[in-house]
Amino acid sequence: MIFREGVLRRWHIVEDEDWILFYKDVLLSDRMGAFDELPEECIAAILSRTTPVDAVRLSLVSKTLRSAADSDAVWNHFIPSYPDFIETIVSKSPTFANIRTKKAVYLALCDRYIIISDYEDDNARKSFQLDKKSGKDCYTFSARFLDFTDSMLGFSCSRNIWTLTPDSRFTEVAARADVGWTDFLINICGRINTIDLSPNTQYAAYLVFKVIDVIGCSRPHVEFSVGVGNDHDDVTNPCYHTSKIVCLYRNYQGGANNTVVGLQSSIVRSDGWFEIEMGEFFNLGLENEVKMNVFMEMKDGNQNTRLLFEGIEVRPK
Repeated sequence: MIFREGVLRRWHIVEDEDWILFYKDVLLSDRMGAFDELPEECIAAILSRTTPVDAVRLSLVSKTLRSAADSDAVWNHFIPSYPDFIETIVSKSPTFANIRTKKAVYLALCDRYIIISDYEDDNARKSFQLDKKSGKDCYTFSARFLDFTDSMLGFSCSRNIWTLTPDSRFTEVAARADVGWTDFLINICGRINTIDLSPNTQYAAYLVFKVIDVIGCSRPHVEFSVGVGNDHDDVTNPCYHTSKIVCLYRNYQGGANNTVVGLQSSIVRSDGWFEIEMGEFFNLGLENEVKMNVFMEMKDGNQNTRLLFEGIEVRPK
C-alpha cells in the first residue's frame, strides 16, 4: 500500500513513454515485484521525483528499493542545488566533511543548523536548516540582522542591550529593558529575498523571544505585518500582505478589563524559547523582498520587565 500511494500514483511524471506504460501496467495489475526487474538507476530516477518522506517509506518495501532509495542519485535532488552548496556548508561546519552520503548530509542539515555570518558584520548572523519532511529551506535571522527603532512617548525611553545567553544559537540576543515609568514604542523589521527560499512554498514567519517579568505591563498587544514585494500595502491580497494583533505574553493576566481574550498567544519551543506566528506568505519563486514587522507599545512598564529577542524564523507552513 505504501508503494502504491508513494510512487505508483506518480507514474505519469516519468518522461519516457515506455516507462509510463510499464508503471501503468504495474499499477493496474499490482505486480509489486516488477520493480525488482528494473535497473537501480531507473528506480532512483523515479524516487528522486517524490519527497524525502516517500523515499524513506519506500526503502522498507524491498532490498532493491532500499538500495535505490538510499543512493546519492535520489538524495542529491533533496539537497539545495545552489552552486558550491556542499563546499559552503563544510566551510561553515567542518563536521560535514566527514559525512559520506547525500542522505546523511540531508539528515544532518535537518537535525542541526548552520550559522552564516554577514559579509559586512560578523555579529549579524543567520542560521540555515532544512525542513525534515519537505526538504524546504528554513532560516532564522539573529537580532543583529534586524532593524530596531524606538519612539518615545514620555521623558524616558527603552534601551537595547546586546547580551549573551547560553541557550541561544547566536552569540548575542537583544535585551529590551524598560528604564522608566513611561510609554514607548518598539518597531522591529526583518527582510529576506524570496530567491533565498524554496520556490512554490507556503512560508510563515515567527518571532522568537523570551519574557522576564511582565508585572506592570498593561499593554501586551503586539501588531505583526508580513508583506511581499511592492504589495506590502495591498491588504486585500492575502498572498502578499498579512497583519494581525496578538498577545505576546503567554499566560498574561489582564484583570477585569482583559483585552487579550481570544487573541493568538505564544507557545514554548523545544529549545526553551517562545515563538509566535507573525504571518505567512506564498513564495512563487520570483525575486521579491519579504518584509516582516513587529510593532509593540509598552505602557506603565516595570523596571524589571525585559524582553529577549533571539530573532525571526522563516520556515514552511
